[in-house]
Amino acid sequence: MTAASLSHQLRHLSLDITLVESSDIGTVGVGEATVPAIRDYFRSIDLDIGEVLQEAKGTIKLGIEFTDWKAAGHSFFHPFGMYGVPAGDVGFHHIWHRLRQLGDKADLSEYNLCTQMALNRRFAKPPVQPRVAFEAYDWAIHFDAGLFAKLLRKKAEANGVSRLDALIETVSVGGNGHVDHLYLSDGRKLEGDLFIDCSGFRAIVIQKALGTGFEDWTHWLPCDRAVAIPCEASEDLVPYTRARAQSAGWTWRIPLQHRVGNGYVYSSEYLSAEAAEGALRAQLEGQALADANHIRFTTGHAKRIWNGNCIAIGLSAGFLEPLESTSLVLVQNGIEKLIRLFPETGFKPAVIDEYNRSSTLEYERIRDFIILHYWASQRPEAFWKKFKGMTLPDTLSHKIEVFRASGHLVRYEWESFQDPSWLSMYAGFDIAAYGRDPLADRYDEAQILSIGRQMRSDIAHRVCLAPPL
Repeated sequence: MTAASLSHQLRHLSLDITLVESSDIGTVGVGEATVPAIRDYFRSIDLDIGEVLQEAKGTIKLGIEFTDWKAAGHSFFHPFGMYGVPAGDVGFHHIWHRLRQLGDKADLSEYNLCTQMALNRRFAKPPVQPRVAFEAYDWAIHFDAGLFAKLLRKKAEANGVSRLDALIETVSVGGNGHVDHLYLSDGRKLEGDLFIDCSGFRAIVIQKALGTGFEDWTHWLPCDRAVAIPCEASEDLVPYTRARAQSAGWTWRIPLQHRVGNGYVYSSEYLSAEAAEGALRAQLEGQALADANHIRFTTGHAKRIWNGNCIAIGLSAGFLEPLESTSLVLVQNGIEKLIRLFPETGFKPAVIDEYNRSSTLEYERIRDFIILHYWASQRPEAFWKKFKGMTLPDTLSHKIEVFRASGHLVRYEWESFQDPSWLSMYAGFDIAAYGRDPLADRYDEAQILSIGRQMRSDIAHRVCLAPPL
């Protein structure tokens, strides 16, 4: 992704870009689910989404279905779209709170067009100019990460990127703390001005060579293992990812054209690798298509994602478990920040500090959103109970307290997840707002109930107009 983007967007700078990767080292290869921002990445490198869907066996994604998270048998949906329609200057969620107080038990999902299309296996592209708020929705895709990488390699090489199939044996660091050159396994010495570490969890430049240090968030997000197994599909394609809570973590299901991606993210403190693989195999809907891929990880991020003349992109920069499909968007945003702050005239400390400041904030905002999924669960297993007594980050605690007290949705700088996403979590886990916008009291009971009925009717009608998948 980085090589394809730099070689396309900064082609006017005549950069000399060399990509070092060894065919002897596989990739993690399980980053199959994305968020809508991925389509911005495609546009930024003039990559047609139809080509991605075809070449990488992609499918449509309208959101994530969370099953058994609050409790066994309970499910809710996190969509890529707005809820309802505001009443003047009163946000829709305040209208919904009033409806609930008046005894209207319609689920929040009934006010979201994206959710209703997904659950009814329908899809229509959003209008260019939405007429009402609920028509403002977005969509992402699932794809085979390995096939997607091949597509990007072809595009990068067409843009002049040189690819060396070799291992990095040694990283030479000068007295100023900058990387001087790399010694490769084939005997070559590779010099450069800027080094971008995309070496995954190995972090061979940013950590092993530069000793940057790591901000460990295991105390908040204790899952540290995953096992992935692709299988044949037995169900029809659905336009969403499924995340199902388990005794010591959660499993994912990602439908592709040619197979289904499955995985179990878990805590090794509560489950062995053998037990996790066995539990995952028991849930496969079809024949396994590959051996189990066991992955170890630590949640957190490099203390300085840009250190000297090295920038870490992807897993070498940090990792937040794949619960909300954020791994690739963190790659994408890291690339976008690099392009905007590109060190064409040298490595200015203020520019490096801004890159690190904004990157750290982005990781923290996503971290808080993922923690909420665990903390709000009411499951009885020991793994889940430990989250109830956990001290939350101040930023997350403040968000929850303000929402409970007033129904107000707090938004910080560098939020990856906007108000509708937080609202879907609060509603899905029954985190209630005891206060509401006083402006909502301008509407009497009959008006509020009428507004709710009309919204649900309009959304149901729009769903019927969307063609089946």
